[in-house]
Amino acid sequence: MSEISIRLAANEHDIQNVCALCREWLDWHWENYPSDWPRGEDHPMDPVGFEATLKRLPDLHKRPLGGILIASIDCQPVGCAMYCEASPGTAEFNRLFVSPAGRGHGLGRRLLNRMFEQMAADGYSSVFFSSATFLTHARKMYEAAGFVAMPHPEGFPDEWRDKVYFMQRSLA
Repeated sequence: MSEISIRLAANEHDIQNVCALCREWLDWHWENYPSDWPRGEDHPMDPVGFEATLKRLPDLHKRPLGGILIASIDCQPVGCAMYCEASPGTAEFNRLFVSPAGRGHGLGRRLLNRMFEQMAADGYSSVFFSSATFLTHARKMYEAAGFVAMPHPEGFPDEWRDKVYFMQRSLA
């Protein structure tokens, strides 16, 4: 039986492992990205911009208002999720990913549940996120975890409205 752990990233080694998982996620994203969707330097998943974001992960998700969770199977990192404060009492999460090596263990849902526990302990009462509509398998998991659809935020670009959805959930 495999040993599964999910914990807050605690050191530079953990951050390096999370960045490697994020790069794997980026590669997967572009392999599965619909050919008729927008591309370009202003794309949120543009590799250059994404790499710049990875360098800022520890600051973007700094404790105590944020966190980076890392999931491991038999001490091998296979998944991650992160969150930060969006507004007082509300967290935003992003970059939830389970590598192919970690799939089949329910780690996506386990990461969500552990993240919900940590967010509640950090004083958050609700959480939201955005995701791409082509990731239909992920949406089913989010709905099963209690997320419900929410409107696009004010000022969200019209060209992305049919390609990105937002969901929210209470942590109470």
